[in-house]
Amino acid sequence: MEAIGITLAMFAAVLVSGMVVRVLPVAVPLPLVQIALGALISSFSNHGVQLDPEVFFLLFLPPLLFLDGWRIPKEGVLRDKYSILELAFGLVFITVLGVGYFIHWMIPAMPLPVAFALAAIVSPTDPVAVSAITQRVAIPKRIMHILEGESLLNDASGLVAFRFAVVAAVSGSFSLGSAALSFLWVAIGGLAAGAVFTLLVTAAKNLFTRNFGEEPGSEILLSLIIPFGAYELAEHIGASGILAAVSAGVAMSYVELSGKSMAITRIQRNAVWNMLQFTLNGIMFVLLGEQLPAIFNGAVSVVMDTGHLNPWWLLVYAVAINVALALLRFSWVWLSLAIGRRIAARRGTLVPEPSIRLMLAVSLAGVRGAITLAGVLTLPFVVDSGEPFPARDLAIFLAATVIIVSLITASIGLPRLLRGLDVPEEGEHHRQEDQANAAAREAALKSIEATAHDMTVKNPQADPTVYTEIANRLMTSLQQRATGGLDQDVEPEIIKQHQEIERQMRLAALAASRSELYRMARQGRLSDEMARHMVKGIDLQEARLRV
Repeated sequence: MEAIGITLAMFAAVLVSGMVVRVLPVAVPLPLVQIALGALISSFSNHGVQLDPEVFFLLFLPPLLFLDGWRIPKEGVLRDKYSILELAFGLVFITVLGVGYFIHWMIPAMPLPVAFALAAIVSPTDPVAVSAITQRVAIPKRIMHILEGESLLNDASGLVAFRFAVVAAVSGSFSLGSAALSFLWVAIGGLAAGAVFTLLVTAAKNLFTRNFGEEPGSEILLSLIIPFGAYELAEHIGASGILAAVSAGVAMSYVELSGKSMAITRIQRNAVWNMLQFTLNGIMFVLLGEQLPAIFNGAVSVVMDTGHLNPWWLLVYAVAINVALALLRFSWVWLSLAIGRRIAARRGTLVPEPSIRLMLAVSLAGVRGAITLAGVLTLPFVVDSGEPFPARDLAIFLAATVIIVSLITASIGLPRLLRGLDVPEEGEHHRQEDQANAAAREAALKSIEATAHDMTVKNPQADPTVYTEIANRLMTSLQQRATGGLDQDVEPEIIKQHQEIERQMRLAALAASRSELYRMARQGRLSDEMARHMVKGIDLQEARLRV
C-alpha cells in the first residue's frame, strides 16, 4: 500500500509542478520544481522507491525516444544536417573521451569505464527543457531545429556509448576491435528492427481498418505499444533497443503522412501522447528528487574513499564537470561554425560570421534532462563478480548535479542572450507555408466542383441550381478566408492583420457559444450528452484556430 501511495504522490507532484511553474513570477524550469517536490516526498517516505534499472529503462526510454523521432522537424534537420551531425556525434565522442579521462583524473576512486559511462550519459541534450526555459522569450526556430535534431541523434549515440562503457565496467574487460564490430551490428540492427517493425505493424493495421473500419481507441493503444515492441524486438536479436525506438518514431512520422487515420484519431492520439510525454518526463524528475538524499549519502562515502573527508568536495566535482562540459561545448560550436564558414567560402558562398551571443546561446542550450536521468538510473547494482558496482551513487549524484546546474545556468543566461538576438528570418518557411495553403485551397475548390457535379448526376430529379449555389458559396468562402475578405492585390501584412482580427473574433464567439451551452445544460434545458457532443465540436474549431 505504501508503494501505491508513493506512486500517487508522484503523479500529484507532477500535476502540482505544472501549476507552480505557471504562477511563479519568474521563469523557473519545470524539472527543478519537480526535483524539489520529489525531495519533499522522500522526507515523508520511510522506504522510498526501489528502482530496477532494466525495468526503469524499458518503462521510460522507448516512448520518449519514439516520440522524439516521430515529431522531429525533418526539413530543418536535413537543412542543418552537418551542424547537427557534428554536435550529435563529434561532440559526443569528444565528450566521452575528454570528460571521461578528466573525471577519472579528478576522482581516482571512480574507475575509468565508470567515468566514461558518466561522460557518455551527460552528453545527450534535452530540447524539451530548453523550450520550458524559453517560454517567455522565444528561441529562433532554426536554433530550436538544430537543438532538436542534435538531441534526437545524441540521445542515441550517448546512450549506446553509455551501454558499452557499462558493459566494460561490469565485465572488467574491453576490446576496441570487438566493440567496433559490435557497434555496427547494434546500430544497423537497431535502426532496421525499429523501422521494419513499425512499417509491418502499421501495414497490417491499415489492411484491417480498410476492411472493418477504424476505432480511435485501438489506434491510440497501438501507437503506444509500437515503441515497446520495437525496443524488445531489437534487444531480442542483440541490437540496440534505443536506436530501434528512435527509428520506429521516424518511420511512424512517414506512416502518418499517408493520411489514412481519421481526423478524430489524430486529435485524440496527439492529446494522449502530449499527456504521456509530460507525465513520463515529470515522473523521472520527481523520482530523481525522491532518490536524491540516499544518492547523496552514497556519494559522500565514495568521496571519503578518495581521502577527502569534507562532503563539500562533491560540489567541487560537480562544478568542475559542468565547467568542462560548457567549455568543451562552446569550443566545439565555435570550431564547427568556423569550419562551416571555410567550406562555404571555398564553394563561393558568403556566410556571415556568427556573433558571440549566438554561440553562447547554442552552448547554453545544451541542457541535460530526461534522457540523462533515465540512463544514469539504470546503472547496475553489482558487477559480474558479485561486488557492488563501483562509485554508482557518486556517478548518479554527479549526473543529477549536471542536470540541475545546466538547467539553472540556462534559465538565467538563455533569456538574456536570446532577448534582441539578431537571427535572419526563415523566408523559406513562410514561402512553403504560402505555397501549401494555396495548393490545399486549389485542391478544395476542385473537389467542391467535382462533388457538386457528381451529386447533380446522381440526383437528376433535384434542382441543379441548388448544388451550384451551395458550391459557389463554399468556394467564395474559401477564397475570402485566404485573403481576409480583401482584394487579391492587398499587401500580405494587411491580410494577415485582418486574419488575426477575424481569428480573435471567432475565438470570442466560440467561447460565448460554449458558455451558453453549458448554461443551458445546468438549467436542464439541454441533456448532458448533447451538451458534451456540441461542446466537442466547438473545442475542435477552437483548437484549429489556436494552432
